[in-house]
Amino acid sequence: MAEYINIRGQSIEVVASDPANPTVGQIWYNSTSNTLKGEGLQAAAWATGNPLNTARSDLAGAGIQTAALAFGGNVPPNTGATEEYDGTNWTSNPTGLNTARRGLAGCGTQTAGLAFGGLNTPPVTGATEEYDGSTWASNPTGLNTVRRYLAGCGTQTAAVAFGGGPPVTGATEEYDGSTWTSNPTGLNTARREVAGCGTQTAALGFGGYIAPPSVATGATEEYDGSTWTSSNPLNTARIFPAGAGTQTSALAFGGFIPPTTGATELYDGSSWTTSPASLSTARAALGGAGTSSSALAFGSTSGATEEWTGASPVTKTITAS
Repeated sequence: MAEYINIRGQSIEVVASDPANPTVGQIWYNSTSNTLKGEGLQAAAWATGNPLNTARSDLAGAGIQTAALAFGGNVPPNTGATEEYDGTNWTSNPTGLNTARRGLAGCGTQTAGLAFGGLNTPPVTGATEEYDGSTWASNPTGLNTVRRYLAGCGTQTAAVAFGGGPPVTGATEEYDGSTWTSNPTGLNTARREVAGCGTQTAALGFGGYIAPPSVATGATEEYDGSTWTSSNPLNTARIFPAGAGTQTSALAFGGFIPPTTGATELYDGSSWTTSPASLSTARAALGGAGTSSSALAFGSTSGATEEWTGASPVTKTITAS
């Protein structure tokens, strides 16, 4: 039988306890437990979580996987319903948005959220509201370009809004916690039903709907706080995806091609890579929150919630079988 040293060109380290920070591919023999171990990679996966209390589509989200916020949407009718997620359950807040709407955007955290834009009943609105973890407060100064099906990211005091319609636009605005300021330089590809993530000075916009010619797009653009720069597109062009993460480490999931999809892709700051793990419930017009390694997907035509865990190092015991 071939020996490890002859196969790999190195001997196996014998240790009394497992290394504190092993690297992927590292192998060692634990003399205390008399086991051969190695550092592998745990595959990324979506896991089903507890559903929203109010099932709805066209909603917005904010926060992280263990402290998320869901608000607005279409039941029907349009709703201002607000719910908080603690990593296990959604809890409804009896105080919802002041302006019930769908097709809005959001950003921030569970205790400092921001909602803006959307479709009221019936007009399109630029209404902006701030959440303090308990109640929503309306800002009399709304978006300069009223619109629905837009995207947004950042924090409650440093946000960016982009895309939307009608008509389909690439309009970009920045929020300082009080006022929206229009940037004369908008998206290179004007679109609605677009997704976004990141910060006000390092944002990412991807996917959406272009009209004309009335098609889904995978167009991806990076924003530096001043200008949008086109990057490599999504592998699966789609309308109404959701997103999470940062400009250099993003996650895109769900959407409508057609048909609806659960396709999940990871962005490394340059290119998108399709993950073998897709949403269990294919859907579009859903909400998203979190990071590229720990994200949350929720809503659409159902209240379905799924938790994403990215690929991560894991110590495994090596056996003969």
